[in-house]
Amino acid sequence: MSLKYKIYIFDIDGTLTSTNRLIFDSFNHIYDKYFGKVLTPEEVIALFGPTEEEIITELFGENAEQAIVEYFDYYEKNHGIAALHEGIAPMLDFLISQGARIAAFTGKGRRSAEITLRELGIFDKIELLVSGDDVTKQKPSGEGISKILAHFRAPANLAVMIGDSISDIKAARESGVEVASVLWDCYAIEAVKKLNGGMTFSTPEELLEHFTGG
Repeated sequence: MSLKYKIYIFDIDGTLTSTNRLIFDSFNHIYDKYFGKVLTPEEVIALFGPTEEEIITELFGENAEQAIVEYFDYYEKNHGIAALHEGIAPMLDFLISQGARIAAFTGKGRRSAEITLRELGIFDKIELLVSGDDVTKQKPSGEGISKILAHFRAPANLAVMIGDSISDIKAARESGVEVASVLWDCYAIEAVKKLNGGMTFSTPEELLEHFTGG
């Protein structure tokens, strides 16, 4: 069985992992403490783009250093509420068994990305991690994807970006790789379908079928 691509670049939150509740709770843990307010999921999502450290530094001012410590302490200690999406581990194992190279490109900072990958047991399955700390321009810039292609010395036509957001689609198109949009934990399903309608997948099994030419 031959694979359609050689390089598989996965987003983390909402794609490989179900971590949204953990992220919302972690931000609200510190936001409630310092501002006496709890943010809605939509308000937390609106903060996304910079890394967690950058967001907290911008919002918390003189309390930022302590708030960062408390954020990551909560994030790691409560990681039990997060999980891999069903079917992800077998899909990664199959791709690796077929000689695929696996990378992750996330807007998360490296610290939280590594916590999540380790806690959920797939750190060793990811050959290369490019986090928000490793780029000068965050998604929707394609800088991170370009770094991954350079690392593997691979042309864009051999790679695919797999993500759940509009920014993943834009980053992939900027860097010239194909993009597969996953809908199993997507917060903007209709917008994603509109922008990438021919390449949307509802389950990891559907996605793997596409990778194997099904």
